[in-house]
Amino acid sequence: MTPQRLAVFEALRADADHPTAEAVYERVSNDLPTISLRTVYQTLNDLVSMGELQQLDLGTGSSRFDTTTGAHHHVLCESCGEVRDVHGDFAGIELPSALADDFSVTATEVVFRGQCSRCATKAA
Repeated sequence: MTPQRLAVFEALRADADHPTAEAVYERVSNDLPTISLRTVYQTLNDLVSMGELQQLDLGTGSSRFDTTTGAHHHVLCESCGEVRDVHGDFAGIELPSALADDFSVTATEVVFRGQCSRCATKAA
């Protein structure tokens, strides 16, 4: 475990806000000013490969990273970008029968999109 890898993992563990690689870099570079963005990306990818992180593509332009690796879902504020974990059973979600015959589902991800209460209050 290199100091860089440890710093990246600690930065992720300290906050459950599903940061982008750039946000992790900003946090880590305060303590390790010589770390590069490339090193942060490589470390994040390594941690994903090792099963220590989950990489999320929520359609926001940048991948987000999550330390909760078990099955769960997410809620996304489309105004501020906040992402939170949602633990729940959505077993009733199924493919339409026309697709179910041709496709074997191995995982289901649900992303609820909308506005958090802070952004809704600001908009009102």
